[in-house]
Amino acid sequence: MIRNKVSLIITHITCWLIFLSLPLLFVSGFPGNRHPWWELLLMAHYWLFALLYMVLFYGNSYLLIPRLFFRKQLVAYFGILLLLLLMVYYLRPFDRLLVHSIQAELPPAQRRPPIKTDIVSLFLFVMMVALSMAIEISKRWRFTEQRAARAEAGKARAELSFLKAQINPHFLFNTLNNIYTLALTKNENTADSIMKLSNIMRYVTDDASEHFVPLESEVNCIRDYIDLQRLRLGKKVQLAFSAEGQLEHKHIAPLLFMTFVENVFKYGISNHEDSSLQIRIFAEEKTITFYSSNPVFTGRKEMERRGGVGVSNARRRLEHLYPNRHRLHIAADKGLYTVTLTLEV
Repeated sequence: MIRNKVSLIITHITCWLIFLSLPLLFVSGFPGNRHPWWELLLMAHYWLFALLYMVLFYGNSYLLIPRLFFRKQLVAYFGILLLLLLMVYYLRPFDRLLVHSIQAELPPAQRRPPIKTDIVSLFLFVMMVALSMAIEISKRWRFTEQRAARAEAGKARAELSFLKAQINPHFLFNTLNNIYTLALTKNENTADSIMKLSNIMRYVTDDASEHFVPLESEVNCIRDYIDLQRLRLGKKVQLAFSAEGQLEHKHIAPLLFMTFVENVFKYGISNHEDSSLQIRIFAEEKTITFYSSNPVFTGRKEMERRGGVGVSNARRRLEHLYPNRHRLHIAADKGLYTVTLTLEV
């Protein structure tokens, strides 16, 4: 912020030095001029010329435009500009500078009469008004764009936090139910399951609070979750899980795959029929691919009703975090439900 202000001040000073040097160069090189350029700096008419246009520029920028033009008080704004134009027309600042610097020492017979219309002064008036107007409108437009961008970013962060809040309790609720079942049956794997749940809870409450986490952490969380699910699977269920490829040094939105992993176990297990479940994660140099497949034993409408919320949330997170950098394909054909999600990282 301070650097931007310093840069802006330096830019203003540089532009004014260039602008105020032009009349010095013009007058000092004009035929009949007997004054070196530095003596012109001591003339009152030079500083009248300089101060008039500086006051016009900053007065229009910081007073007239914000208080009148931007507030739609156009009659008052253009009325004041007209009065200022008449003042410049009457004062003729450039012509007065030219006359007093060049012709003051000439014999009366060689002096030219003052011009009635100082075209240069009027042109500089229009240039100052137009330049200050362009700068202020540009600043207003940038401010509006930045405010809209901040509002959109805040909305996106709030929505992502809401979506995570929807995912986490549901995820923990299912896991706790599984451990409760193990405790009731006094399963020897209960202690190990509690440790895995502890790892999952630590990940969900700490790491998953970030927008992006290491891919290896996400894979470890999924692996712990699947291990907990294995404890309740019967012999009729065949489960294949793999995480391969270049998992290191990659980051991913937390719990993005978990919705689909949960659905695999929620709808792909039957107490009476055989089922084959597949979950694969494969990382390449620039992509991460998630694949899952499972049979659907519950009714199709029931799955769409109960599982559709999680999928919808996942789609919305993908749109926020991976715009134009993801491909999600979901298919349900002949009782087999498959999900293929590819992220560009």
